[in-house]
Amino acid sequence: MTPEFDVAIVGYGPVGQMLSILLGRRGWKVVAAERWPSPFRLPRAVHFDAEVARLLQGVGLRSDTSPVVEPYDDLYEWRNAAGETLLAVDWRGRGESGWHTANHFSQPELEDALCRLAAGQPTVTVRRGLEVTGIAQEDGQVRLSTLSHTGERGELTARYVVGCDGANSFVRRAAGIEAVDLGFFFDWLIVDVVPHVPMTFTPRAWQLCDPARPTTVTPSGPGRRRWEFMVLPGEDPAELNTLDKAIELLAPWGVDDLNSKIERHTVYRFQARWAERWRSGRVLIAGDAAHQMPPFAGQGMCSGFRDVCNLEWKLDAVLSGAAGEGLLDTYGAERAPHVRDLVEYSMMLGEIICVTDPEQAALRDRRMTAERARSGETVPPPRPRLGPGVLRHGDPRTGRPSVQGTVRLGAAEGLADDVFGRGWRLVAWEGGPRLRAVAEASPVPVTVVPLADLGDGRHAEDVEGVYAAWRASLAATGPAPAAALVRPDDYTHSVLRDADDAAAALREVAAAYAGG
Repeated sequence: MTPEFDVAIVGYGPVGQMLSILLGRRGWKVVAAERWPSPFRLPRAVHFDAEVARLLQGVGLRSDTSPVVEPYDDLYEWRNAAGETLLAVDWRGRGESGWHTANHFSQPELEDALCRLAAGQPTVTVRRGLEVTGIAQEDGQVRLSTLSHTGERGELTARYVVGCDGANSFVRRAAGIEAVDLGFFFDWLIVDVVPHVPMTFTPRAWQLCDPARPTTVTPSGPGRRRWEFMVLPGEDPAELNTLDKAIELLAPWGVDDLNSKIERHTVYRFQARWAERWRSGRVLIAGDAAHQMPPFAGQGMCSGFRDVCNLEWKLDAVLSGAAGEGLLDTYGAERAPHVRDLVEYSMMLGEIICVTDPEQAALRDRRMTAERARSGETVPPPRPRLGPGVLRHGDPRTGRPSVQGTVRLGAAEGLADDVFGRGWRLVAWEGGPRLRAVAEASPVPVTVVPLADLGDGRHAEDVEGVYAAWRASLAATGPAPAAALVRPDDYTHSVLRDADDAAAALREVAAAYAGG
């Protein structure tokens, strides 16, 4: 039997929305089933990084001009009760992806924009108010049992199913996928605020490491602020989760229900866990269905976006017949180590702030101020690496995001992805006609980004020197490259010595496709 859809996506939050857009743009027939009849209109995630800004650029959402995004250009500080800086993460300037290192946003409005893009794809169908109640894998398809919010039962069939249905994922449980739980959890009261008057906070984003009440203070999109207050040992989370208590806790910050709208207050349990497997036959999981992490690094939703941008080009290759099903095994193999690094980093940050014993806090403060004096004023955000998969894992320069800079090619000038597009790209600093011939003969379609003349007299100008700096950084830890092969999700597959090495790398990609 022919399945009704190519891919069924269960859960239609931002991760499911992004996957719908990406697969719809490739022409695949997609259905997204969301159990809630209408969109959730209150804030949840509030931060994304430069890498995700580049992914949003790829679907037409530009964080520098979006009215729902507030780029952040400052330090992200951790201070003790005395106001001393214990740690400062450098969120200033633009990241290697060409966008601001940190961005704050309003999730309901971002979801609106993503939904409009998905609605513009004629092959994408969204079914709100439709709960998936059963999953049965059959030969060549998956059969989903459904229940509408009006009580009607039905079925959907698809070649593949992706569970983007959150931390309590039905898809994950139905597929028999277990989670590794690190037992790191704390309850926090989240309070979202819309000030009626201009307010200035310094720093703009920071963690108050006060054992009397650990607190997070951060922007949450244009015109919005968020406070997060840790539920202390012995406190009842339900008693803390009231409007009166929220106003009481906001009072020292000069915020009340007269000068601000208290948009939301809720107690949320921060956890640290990830799925043991990310695929079971024709069923895959992504986003919070595959992992949860404390929020202190702002990487929860970011990781979900990375998941689906890793998965969609592999699904496309398998659905089109360009690759065997085995290619899908590289999805979890690559993403799980990356996520684990971020979960552990987020836990490390949580262990700094979630200290409620004054003596332990004093020891922490002495240790961190001494370490800061030795190591320097700021630390960069983490840059974890993909696990083994479709990349040369033996070279530590691979498996990390490639850069994006402004380029000029003839009359066209702009960020490189706008000029050259996405897909497989061969970023070439040298190599001449031989390198171009290798690309043209590639068994996998690849676009050349010529940063030097490769024999036809035309090359792209590296307007801001971003690619020259990237080449220098790659040469600092290995042989100076002639080119770099970049994957459709912007991660570096291989750093190449010459045209022959490029030909070998493209054969490796073709072998990975055929390996299933």
